[in-house]
Amino acid sequence: MARNPGRPLSPHLTVWKWGPHMLVSILHRATGTALALGGGVLLVWWLIALSGGEASYARFVDLMTSDTTGKLNLIPAVILIGLTWSFLQHLCSGMRHLLLDTGAGYELKKNKVGSISTLVVSIVLTLFIWIVIFFHGAL
Repeated sequence: MARNPGRPLSPHLTVWKWGPHMLVSILHRATGTALALGGGVLLVWWLIALSGGEASYARFVDLMTSDTTGKLNLIPAVILIGLTWSFLQHLCSGMRHLLLDTGAGYELKKNKVGSISTLVVSIVLTLFIWIVIFFHGAL
């Protein structure tokens, strides 16, 4: 059987029509990696600070929340908000995959709506959580 030179040897991004399901699939992998690496480092740092005593833990809290002037530390806030979104996006995407494992949601329109829903829900929940944190004075 002769190969048609006009066709690619294997599927590639230029062959497939880009869709939200592709974005959600890539984000699921990226958020899992972010949670494993970033969340893991943050968890270990927190545990070390916690086991180091009151002064060590107070230093960790100061670094992650506000500086000596009482202003919010921007870089840790961005990291924490990013990890919150990563967790919620990964959770929503995982729930979508669990639903897909039952055989439901493979129709094109339902798949597209489900993919977009994971993005919207994760962003809305992240905003809700951080608005509550900021307005109730937790940071």
